[in-house]
Amino acid sequence: MPSHTFSVNGETVTVDAPDDLPLLWALRDLLGVRGPKYGCGIDVCKACTSHLDGEAVRPCVVPVSEAAGREVTTIEGLADGDRLHPVQEAWLEQDVAQCGYCQPGQIMAAVALLKRTRNPTDADIDEIANVCRCGTYFRIREAIKSAADRMA
Repeated sequence: MPSHTFSVNGETVTVDAPDDLPLLWALRDLLGVRGPKYGCGIDVCKACTSHLDGEAVRPCVVPVSEAAGREVTTIEGLADGDRLHPVQEAWLEQDVAQCGYCQPGQIMAAVALLKRTRNPTDADIDEIANVCRCGTYFRIREAIKSAADRMA
């Protein structure tokens, strides 16, 4: 079985897995990283959104072989010790989470957006397109705008 070495939230890891194993399963099943959620497995719901070298990706459709030698960041890697990332703080401030299932993916998508766009418009935020079955889109939008202000 092939070995794949990459970094997860700043820690170098090696997994023995088939090249085509979805990165999501390597994270969740082999490494015990539970933040990225399985929702659809086909890059539609985006509940698993994580970062690969700082870019938002859906690990449900990224083979583990693509992570080799790269940095994977999940929701668990955003905080700096006990200090939350500004997007996480804004999420709490705006009381975004309802059921919470999609929130790790929503937050990771928002962080990637704010890396690209310091002052996102409503249209920029709409392009995230993560699915929230509870319909907290208004609070998500407000949290992203609040986080952008914090990060300015």
